[in-house]
Amino acid sequence: MRVTLAPSRASLRVAKFILETSIVTPFHPFLYHLVALDAAVYMFFVSVLRNALCILVPLSFLLSSYLYLYPAFHLCAFPAPEDTPNTAFLNTLRQHTFSSHNASKIAPFRLLALGDPQLEGESSIPDAEAATFPHFTKFWQDAFLLNGTKHNPLQRLRHSLHDLIDFYLDDIPKALEVYRKRVDHIGNDYYLGHIYRTLHWWTDPSHVTVLGDLVGSQWIDDAEFDRRGWRYWNRVFRGGIRVSEEVASQPAEDFQDTRILGEDVAIWKRRIINVAGNHDIGYAGDLSPERMARFTRVFGKANYELRFQLPLNSTVVATLSQEIAEGATDSENDEVIVDGESEEIEYKPVPELRIIVLNDMNLDTPASSKELQDETYNFLNQVITTSHDVTRPAHFTLVLTHIPMYKQAGICVDGPFFDFFDGDFDNGVKEQNHLSADASKGFLEGIYGMSGDAFQPGHGFGRHGLVLNGHDHEGCDVYHFINQSEPPERYWKAARWADAEAGGYGEEAGVVGLREVTVRSMMGDFGGNAGLLSLWFDEETWDWRFEFVNCKLGTQHIWWVVHILDLITLGVGIAYAGLLLAPKVLPTQRVRDKHLGNGYTRHPEKNKNGTVHLQKINGKLDSPGQRKKSKATIHGESPSKIG
Repeated sequence: MRVTLAPSRASLRVAKFILETSIVTPFHPFLYHLVALDAAVYMFFVSVLRNALCILVPLSFLLSSYLYLYPAFHLCAFPAPEDTPNTAFLNTLRQHTFSSHNASKIAPFRLLALGDPQLEGESSIPDAEAATFPHFTKFWQDAFLLNGTKHNPLQRLRHSLHDLIDFYLDDIPKALEVYRKRVDHIGNDYYLGHIYRTLHWWTDPSHVTVLGDLVGSQWIDDAEFDRRGWRYWNRVFRGGIRVSEEVASQPAEDFQDTRILGEDVAIWKRRIINVAGNHDIGYAGDLSPERMARFTRVFGKANYELRFQLPLNSTVVATLSQEIAEGATDSENDEVIVDGESEEIEYKPVPELRIIVLNDMNLDTPASSKELQDETYNFLNQVITTSHDVTRPAHFTLVLTHIPMYKQAGICVDGPFFDFFDGDFDNGVKEQNHLSADASKGFLEGIYGMSGDAFQPGHGFGRHGLVLNGHDHEGCDVYHFINQSEPPERYWKAARWADAEAGGYGEEAGVVGLREVTVRSMMGDFGGNAGLLSLWFDEETWDWRFEFVNCKLGTQHIWWVVHILDLITLGVGIAYAGLLLAPKVLPTQRVRDKHLGNGYTRHPEKNKNGTVHLQKINGKLDSPGQRKKSKATIHGESPSKIG
C-alpha cells in the first residue's frame, strides 16, 4: 500500500498561484520546478534563509560598526590641553553629535602621523607571468608547430602532453596565486585607506604626514613606481594632495613663507607631508638621482621646512612681538595708559612652530651619490644656521624623518645594525636600522642646539622640540639625554620614554634631553596603527606643550572578514526577499502538466489563441481540497472506491 501525504496550505497557495498565471519571466523556471517538485522544499529554503539572516544581520551590524567606528571603540582622540584622555575623547565625540563641544580644548596643531604603508605590486608576486598560461600557449605551438620547429607525430604528441600536464599542474596553481595576490593588494590598499579616512573623519587633524616607505621597494622600475604612486593617491589617500614646491620652502635668514596656524584649514587637511624612506629612494649606497627625481615628481620634495605662527588674542602684542622678532625694535618692554594710569607691558616673542622634513637616508657614509649627500648636508647646515637663538622662548622644532636615531640594543625592537655593499655602489650603505651615533649627535646638538656643556648658550638645554620617524615597524618611544654633571667623556644615552618619565629624567638637574617617537607601522601585520600628535601653546609658561598617543585598528583580516560577511548577508537577504516576493509579484511560465499534489495530473487545454484553459470541477479550479476530504489515496484510488 502506498500512502501520499497531502501538501500544506502554503504549498496549495503556491500551486494555485502557478496554475492561475500564464505570463513568462526569466526567473520563473526555477521557481516553478521548485514548487512542482515539492512546495515543502520551497518553504524549507525560506526557513533556512530566515534563520541565517537572524544570525548574519546582527553579526554584520556589530562587526561593521566596529570597523567603521573603531576610533570610538578604542577611545581615540587627539590629546587636549589640560585635559585627561577620557575628557578629550568626550569632546571629540561631541563634535559628531548634536552636543556642543569645547573649542578651547582642541589643540591648534593636530598631526595625524602614519608610518610605512609600503604598497606592494607586481614585482612582489612570484611567477607573475603564470597568469598568461605560458604552457598552454606552448601547447598550441607544439601541437600545430606554430613556432617553426619540426617534429614527427610522436614527438608532437609527447611535447603536447607535457605542455598540458604543466598547464594543469604548474600554470593553473601559480595563476590562482597570482590573482590571489592581486586581489590582496587591492584589499590592502583599501584597508590602509580605511585607516586614513576613518581617522581623518573622526579625529579632524589639522595636518597629515606619512613617515617614509610609501612604496614597498626602491628597486622597481619607473612604470611600476608610477602605478604604485597612482594607487597611493587614488586608493589609500584618496582626496589627498602632495605639498607643492611653492609651499615646501628652503631655510633662509629672511624667511618669508611663515604661515598662520589655523588659516587655510581645508587645504592643509588635504595635504600629505610625505617623508622619503629607504624603500622609496634607497639607502646611501643605492640612492641615485633617478630615484630621487621620481620620488619628487610623485610625492614631493625630500628636504624642506614649514613655519607657522600661532595667532595671539592681543593684536598689539602680536604686532610688537613680530617687530621684536624681526629686529625692528630693541625694546621688549613698553608703557601704555590704562584707565589714566601708566602700566608696563612685557612683549614676548610670537609662538612659532618650525617643521623640518629631512631625508636622512644618506647622512651616513659611504654614499654612492656624493652630489645627493652634499645636498642633504647643505640643507641640514642651512637649517642649523637659520635657526632662532636657543634662548628664544615660544619656539618648537618638529623634525619629520625616516631612520631613527642611534640607541643601544634592547631599548627598541630594532637594535643598531649596518650592512654595506661589497664591490657595488661604491661599497655604500646597503642597510641600517639606526643612524650612526655621530649622525644622531648632529641631530641633537646641531638642529636642537643641545650640549653636554652647561657653559654653552642656554646652558646647553637647546631648543624645545620632538622627532617623529618610522622605519622600525614595531614602533618605539625614546628619550635621548646627556648628563652635564658626568665626567668630561660624557655621551648621549637613550631610555624608553615610560622609564624616563617614571624616573624623572627630564626634571633632574643637569640632564638635557629630547623625545623621539618612532610611529608603529600602519601595515596590517602590525595592527594598522596611527599616531596622534597634539601641540598647543601654554600662555602661562609661554612655551609649547605636546602629547602623543597611538590609535590601532587591528590586522587586515578584520577588514576582509567584515566585508566578506557583509556581502554574504546582502546576498542571503536578496535571496530571502526574492523567495518571499516571488509568489506575489513574479508571474509564472505556461505549463502543460500541473501536479496538484493529490496523486492526479491535470492536463490543461489550450485555446486557439494559445492561452491555457484550466478545467473546472463544480465551477471551481481542480485542486486537492476540492476533490476529496481524505488525507490519503491507496494505489491512486480513493478509499470510497475500494472494497
